[in-house]
Amino acid sequence: MGVVWTLNADAAETSGAETPAAVAAPVADAVAEPVPVPPSLLPWGAKPRKLKRAKAGASSKTVAAAGADAAPADTSGSLVPEPEYGPKGRDGLKSARTGAVPPAPPGVTRAAAAAEVEVDFHYAGYKQGGETDGSWANLTIEQPTLADGDFHTLAEIAVQSPDEKHLQAVEVGWNVDRSVNGDTDPHLFVFYWKDGVPQCYNACGFTQYSKTVKPGDTLPVNTQKRFGIQHASGVWWIAYNSEWIGYFPDSNWAGKYTKGGYVQWFGEVATVKGEVPCSQMGNGKLPDNGLAARIGSVSMTNGPVVKMEEQLPDKYYEMAMADSVTTTTFRYGGPGGC
Repeated sequence: MGVVWTLNADAAETSGAETPAAVAAPVADAVAEPVPVPPSLLPWGAKPRKLKRAKAGASSKTVAAAGADAAPADTSGSLVPEPEYGPKGRDGLKSARTGAVPPAPPGVTRAAAAAEVEVDFHYAGYKQGGETDGSWANLTIEQPTLADGDFHTLAEIAVQSPDEKHLQAVEVGWNVDRSVNGDTDPHLFVFYWKDGVPQCYNACGFTQYSKTVKPGDTLPVNTQKRFGIQHASGVWWIAYNSEWIGYFPDSNWAGKYTKGGYVQWFGEVATVKGEVPCSQMGNGKLPDNGLAARIGSVSMTNGPVVKMEEQLPDKYYEMAMADSVTTTTFRYGGPGGC
């Protein structure tokens, strides 16, 4: 199955696409806090262009068939990001506790959410230290099988602070998560960490900017898109394919996190602690398969030359450079342990 690069065009040019509804997303208070202006060029050097939006409520396959970049996850077509809560991993975090309980496998009863569940995180990817304004990369968007009882499977870019434990972070990517998204399609997500404490998906501390696409929207499956994070104008901007989507203001960290010092590009699977992960990562193929999921053209924005190092290996998932020549593209993933 080949990877398709989706060209950008106006929504009116896309069969099955719609014109976005009026923006109802929260915007920065122009009196209390000036609205930041995004960079004139996206992290990869292109001028921003309007994304193509498929009809609200469309599935990932329908979005892809329409040649669109995303679709509102519900039929309302709202451009207001919704806060969603679920476990999220980060550098060095192998397990954590969460109040979000994943769907139970047949015949198994989960405890109430308030009781909390301990989560294990499994990773496959690369990392690099060095002062930077952000990072971008091309991610293949997949629809890995999410096993009953597992929390999520995802792929992302994470730009973290230069302190020893990398306690501050901004993340962007796609995730398959029934509890967060309500289905098993891949969705655009953003996330941030403050002092090592996870916040929430898609809305916590985030200000919507795009009038077309928001975090939480459904993405086209079996495609490749660009994702990026860049610090400018006192905020951390999030870019997706051809638009600036929105931003996390420096005020989230009291102005103490304005430079990246450590970046990761990786896949992640979250499971109930002690249980074998049965979910696929990437597209379920191991990286020795040329058709495995990829993260490519990895770049640092106003940062060092890319010289990625492997993350610590996981028992169930793997990563490998795409070939002996390319040092900025890698394959990752696997079928899990079942």
